[in-house]
Amino acid sequence: MNIILLGPPGAGKGTQSSLLVQHHGMRQLSTGDMLRAAVAAQTPIGIKAKAIMDAGQLVSDEIVSALIDAELVAMEPTTGAIFDGYPRTAAQADALDTILANHGRRLDMVIELSVDEDELVRRITGRYSCAKCGEGYHDTSKQPAIADVCDRCGSHEFKRRPDDNEDTVRKRMQVYRQETAPILPGYDARGIVHRLDGMAPIEQVTAAIEGMLAQP
Repeated sequence: MNIILLGPPGAGKGTQSSLLVQHHGMRQLSTGDMLRAAVAAQTPIGIKAKAIMDAGQLVSDEIVSALIDAELVAMEPTTGAIFDGYPRTAAQADALDTILANHGRRLDMVIELSVDEDELVRRITGRYSCAKCGEGYHDTSKQPAIADVCDRCGSHEFKRRPDDNEDTVRKRMQVYRQETAPILPGYDARGIVHRLDGMAPIEQVTAAIEGMLAQP
């Protein structure tokens, strides 16, 4: 299957993508991760993207779509794809339809993880991770079993993302409403959109997605 996971940053797309990869052998296509990898590897697309970012500009839809296309070329035709963070705009949605068709694929499902903005602010501003192994924690919902000691690796060093602050979160929500949410009506017209409460417990969201995948 080919699935789009939509929702503002912090809605849980990355978490659910990882679980789909783990349980179904699907491939998570995160444009952010792919862009960073392309820049680090100095691929032709990465070099072009780095020049644009160094100039303080946004990477174009064309470049982002080219990254998606390149990943699908490298994938086995029978491996399902999870599009995480793409498409973000109407132009990218149109490009994805073309890319999938060129690879003999089709879009099977769009899952939108809806959120409560105030609760999302609390969720994001409270999160932090182990600086050594990356294990994630939260000020209120998931603290280490032993204070200041990572459960996974025992490190005492933790870090927070500098953009995990209220102002940034609310700006991201505004961008999502303005740019990404408008692509949903087109997918609604195809009857492939499923909406879930992204603020529900992870296990509950996962169970709902599994139920959708099990439907013929």
